Amino acid sequence: MTHETLDTALAEAWIRAAAAAVGRAEEQLTALDAAIGDGDHGSNLRRGFTAVLAALDDAGSDGSAGFDSAGALLRTVGSTLLAKVGGASGPLYGQAFRVAGAELPPDAGPAACADALAAGLAAVRALGGAEPGDKTMVDALAPAVDALGAAAAAGATLAGATAAAADAAEQGARATTPLQARRGRASYLGPRSVGHQDPGATSAALIVRALADAAAR
Repeated sequence: MTHETLDTALAEAWIRAAAAAVGRAEEQLTALDAAIGDGDHGSNLRRGFTAVLAALDDAGSDGSAGFDSAGALLRTVGSTLLAKVGGASGPLYGQAFRVAGAELPPDAGPAACADALAAGLAAVRALGGAEPGDKTMVDALAPAVDALGAAAAAGATLAGATAAAADAAEQGARATTPLQARRGRASYLGPRSVGHQDPGATSAALIVRALADAAAR
């Protein structure tokens, strides 16, 4: 059974799937970051999402229903990542989730989801100053948002629209390999950053794919 809207249950399923994906990919993300960064992207994200899972569990531990909306849940995810993830990725992912959550209406359909994620992307770009082609997470998130919006405009279901977004994010992440980094620590390497897939774009693609997987279940 697929989901028609991004309600609280789907938001929680997405974040739990994202946490699992990050856990499985920790070594891969660390290896990618070791080539062009500090080598801690995988461990930082795993630690952050472990804290996120604890926050989700705590929200319903008193017998309440937990979060009253998907937006509230995503805002908590963002605040937790801001507090727990080191390096550049904590503020960027934290702000993305907080802003997207603030923009997300109750039981959002594909178009509203696209608008919310577009707001999150804009926050990332404003905070980090990155543009598409700079070899950052924006190279996965920007095509994902574009694909989600286009699919929504064409009348796709939430599952179909998020699947298109995930495909675009993965393609965008792979396309960072031949790029020379112009933002972040990798930019210090100059031409030596060429030939390595960006770890931030890779983790962004994992998170978007987790949304598509959750929406399809």
